[in-house]
Amino acid sequence: MSETRSKNLPPWEALVMVAHYLDPQTLALASCVSKSWCQAMSLDVVWRPLCSSSFPSLSNLKISYPSVPYHRLYATGLAAFKRRHNPPSKPRLSIDNIVFTIQLSTKGVPIFTIAEVASKMNNNQVFKFDVGVKHGSFKGIKGLEEMKVTWNVVLKGWEAIFTMMDWQGKLSCRAVEGWFSEELPCAGCCSSEVGSGIVADLKVDMEVEKVSVGILRVVDWRYVSIEDGLRYLQHFLLPCQCDGM
Repeated sequence: MSETRSKNLPPWEALVMVAHYLDPQTLALASCVSKSWCQAMSLDVVWRPLCSSSFPSLSNLKISYPSVPYHRLYATGLAAFKRRHNPPSKPRLSIDNIVFTIQLSTKGVPIFTIAEVASKMNNNQVFKFDVGVKHGSFKGIKGLEEMKVTWNVVLKGWEAIFTMMDWQGKLSCRAVEGWFSEELPCAGCCSSEVGSGIVADLKVDMEVEKVSVGILRVVDWRYVSIEDGLRYLQHFLLPCQCDGM
């Protein structure tokens, strides 16, 4: 029976010739047929053009690491591509479940205090929210006056709280314009030593009739999307799903 089976198998050269016409997925499937098929479908001469056309930068690594086969370089490049371009999962945190508490004070005396559900604040499909201030004014505050700005995000029911901004200092030119910002910590585990690339942003008009809060990307100074903002906040307000991994 073994002799009959060996006679029915295509010659080595035929396998290699056929392999040149197969796409990467078919090559991977064909390599599982047998040991000889695996050897034929994994040859550098087969995978080199595929790797060079799809991932030229990885293909050039063959010069420095000649022992690494092209099919492995291709698989590495494909995995990296999928990780980068796969759409992120939907946030587990809902905008209806978070409350913004904002306070601006000087010498321990509040200028205004706000506690509002985020979904009730005006926004333009980005993580930037506007809320009106009923009572408050900068009038009577002198230049270089000591001030404190606090912005907390609270999970409904006070189950968790995350401080977005806790700025304290003398009223400078920046603060006179009603603009405050602080870099936010990285979300996720084991990332505290690396900058997040985003900042908490808070603006107050001089008549203190409106306050704007949001999350800005440092790279282009644009506000992140609402979903990206919620994905960031859920790391601090909801149980981490990375535990036990």
